[in-house]
Amino acid sequence: MAGTFFLIVGASGVGKDTLLDGAKRLLAEDRRFVFARRAITRPAEAGGEDHICTSPEEFVRRRSAGDFFIHWSAHGFDYGLPMTLAHELACGRHVIANGSRAIIANIAGRIENLVVIEITAAPDTITQRLSARGRETADAIAARLVRAAPPFPPDVEVVPIVNDADEKTGAENLAAALLACAAPALRVRALSIDTWREQVAYLSAHNPALAAAGYLGPGRIEITGGGRSVRASVHVINDPTQLGPREIGLSRSTFAALSLPEGTPVRIERTPSPASIGALRAKIRGRELCEAQYRALIGDIVQGRYPDREIAAFLVATTHTLTDAEVLALARVRLAFAERLTWDERIVVDKHSVGGIPGGRITMIVVPIVAAHGLAIPKTSSRAITSAAGTADAMETIANVELGIDDVRRVVRQARGCIAWNGRLNHSTVDDVMNAITRPLEIDSNKWSVASILSKKVAAGSTHVIIDLPFGRRAKLKTRTNAEELGRLFESIGRGLGLAIEAHVTDGSHPIGRGIGPALEVRDVNWVLDGDPRAPTDLRAKALFFASRILRWDPALTSDDAASARAKMLLESGAARAALDHIVAAQGRRNPPIKPAALSRSVSAPRSGEITAIDGWVIAGIARQAGAPSDRGAGLDLLVRHGATVRAGDPLYLIHANSERDLDTAAAVAEHACGYEIMA
Repeated sequence: MAGTFFLIVGASGVGKDTLLDGAKRLLAEDRRFVFARRAITRPAEAGGEDHICTSPEEFVRRRSAGDFFIHWSAHGFDYGLPMTLAHELACGRHVIANGSRAIIANIAGRIENLVVIEITAAPDTITQRLSARGRETADAIAARLVRAAPPFPPDVEVVPIVNDADEKTGAENLAAALLACAAPALRVRALSIDTWREQVAYLSAHNPALAAAGYLGPGRIEITGGGRSVRASVHVINDPTQLGPREIGLSRSTFAALSLPEGTPVRIERTPSPASIGALRAKIRGRELCEAQYRALIGDIVQGRYPDREIAAFLVATTHTLTDAEVLALARVRLAFAERLTWDERIVVDKHSVGGIPGGRITMIVVPIVAAHGLAIPKTSSRAITSAAGTADAMETIANVELGIDDVRRVVRQARGCIAWNGRLNHSTVDDVMNAITRPLEIDSNKWSVASILSKKVAAGSTHVIIDLPFGRRAKLKTRTNAEELGRLFESIGRGLGLAIEAHVTDGSHPIGRGIGPALEVRDVNWVLDGDPRAPTDLRAKALFFASRILRWDPALTSDDAASARAKMLLESGAARAALDHIVAAQGRRNPPIKPAALSRSVSAPRSGEITAIDGWVIAGIARQAGAPSDRGAGLDLLVRHGATVRAGDPLYLIHANSERDLDTAAAVAEHACGYEIMA
């Protein structure tokens, strides 16, 4: 593999000779680099660089004999680089030579790997350096400064170095540039390959300058060029028609991340083991880490310095061995990767549910009650992942939920509250990396979730947060003990982050409300806000409880009873209804709103008896088969609740869908397992 020829150029006075001497000392032990000594028809006593003093006659003779690899004339002198340098390049060594930009076009086609390093400096600095030499008059120096330099050829790689600092820093910068550019350049090529969020680069198996297969494996490479860089794993392409031998192909996401035009020269190097590797290995062995260790480790993970298998091992270890102190450390570290939102408010409240049960769309009732009272409640909510509806899915049936930070500020200023999708507001680079691994492997850690949730609450500017912890056989939290322990952790970590946290354990053994699916759940919300006799009593009661607990943070409400009475009054007076309408108008009303799907089919009780349980997991699954949540109108309408007595053939619920096919699919699943346990 041929070495790289580095031509160092720059106007007189920028300090080329000083930087070259310093870089030569720094790289003296690296046998890959050869610093050229030029033959110049300039007397040795003229000073400057260490050169081979050659008479004009001797220079002509040597040039005619073919002794020079490169030669040129400038400023009344002749310059030559010895032919021995061509042999050094052929042997794979990298040659560094002081040169002139005037010769670049002539040598670009002759040298396989050419890099031009341009040394520049501020005009005042150049003037001082040239004046100190004493070789030129002030007028001559001024003429130098206004002299226009010819442009560089378009296909030549040019690396700029500004030499305005001390000599040591300048030499270190030059040495770093030489080391970084020692590998042969590859031209960027965008490939129409979608690797989603995974950064992937493609090398040709026929690349003569590097052994592409040597870059395969769990490690990554650093791709650097044009002042930008990105890390990627490597795949090799054997078909020469798909990728040129001197090209590097980038998947869509990698090309977007690097953000350089096609054809830009870049270099690659193996990403070294991160400095945090010791912390990662210690955690895998079950040891406790401090905040500084997590800061370094999470930073390296986000920067793509670890392969997925090592991140997965780390996450499995944290699932089982996180201490409470580590949860607080992780929350603080995660906060450092988040965009902070600040409010000119004494109290900013929020509500979070661990979730895991169908229905229970209390957020769309709690937020209007709290906003009607006057507390700021900028609520951000998720879309469904495995359930039939998330709060954002439900709210989207009546309003725009894709709000930016400025939109949220405006809506809260106008309506005192909002219900927005958190995808545009609580974006976490940490979650992007972690979720890509944890979801396929179904790795779930309540302690990890506490760090994630509370760091986002702080980032959103919340000061007071209430937590809903439903437990039940089919909920995320299986027992009351699990829920109580998690509640204590939420409160403890919240205090460590400066948050006021109140966690409440609730019954998650069966669905809350009647509707399962976005539009059907919003119908239940409207019934509660409108005081409709069809409103589910459990949904109303739970919403009032959480609203009253939030209102209790207002110093003006001096007791629990006063807060409960205030929440009930705001609901029954219609103030909460008006508040939701105000929020919807500020966010952008959907017109017309999405209604429950018109097609429906009844699912009947297979036997007579008492309903002893409703399996939320099965119920949600049937709703998803009907099309929820992507079809906002699809879902289930529960007609009979837990504890009721039914006869065989009585309707248990209606399946709503917008297509006969989805309706048939959901009905077939319900016929096999309806989700109701009936004790005869």
